[in-house]
Amino acid sequence: MKLFLLISLTTLLLASCTTRFSQYQPATEPVPAAPPITSEALLIQPKIKSINWQNSLSPMVKQMMSVNGINNGSVLLINTMKNNTNGNVQTGKATATLTILTDGGNSKFNVVKADKLNTARQTLGLSANNSLESRSKAIWLARYLNAQYMLYSTASGDAKQPELDLQLILVQTGEIIWSSKGVAQ
Repeated sequence: MKLFLLISLTTLLLASCTTRFSQYQPATEPVPAAPPITSEALLIQPKIKSINWQNSLSPMVKQMMSVNGINNGSVLLINTMKNNTNGNVQTGKATATLTILTDGGNSKFNVVKADKLNTARQTLGLSANNSLESRSKAIWLARYLNAQYMLYSTASGDAKQPELDLQLILVQTGEIIWSSKGVAQ
């Protein structure tokens, strides 16, 4: 009987503690219901704007081809375009377009081929994805490949419409012999 009485008192004591504790809990606001799920498709904007590199770079390359004092058949290294914008720019496509524009059907420059460039990078301990972001590193590689000229290019400003800067550099002296600025379209 004492055991029964002890258990019932303990139960009442514990039950009353819960009641007192629940009286002092702050009132919570009701949680709003989640909006209904619709089956409409959401349009997701692309993160990278497609730039027409052909139209953007053609006028500048035409100007470069008209520079006087360059011997026909000179070896040209085209570095990977440096991205100084506030976002992602498809610099690989820009560099490929520069290569096509300068190598396609002219006798002014012999552009260093990609396989020769990659071999030289491996030999010098540079990664294949290295964008030659400094002029000195690009000139160092151009000298190793016996190039007379190097085309150094940068994209800066807003990634949606970057400002382009091309510089034709004489590898022997590091002198900029031609430069042009434009805006990507």
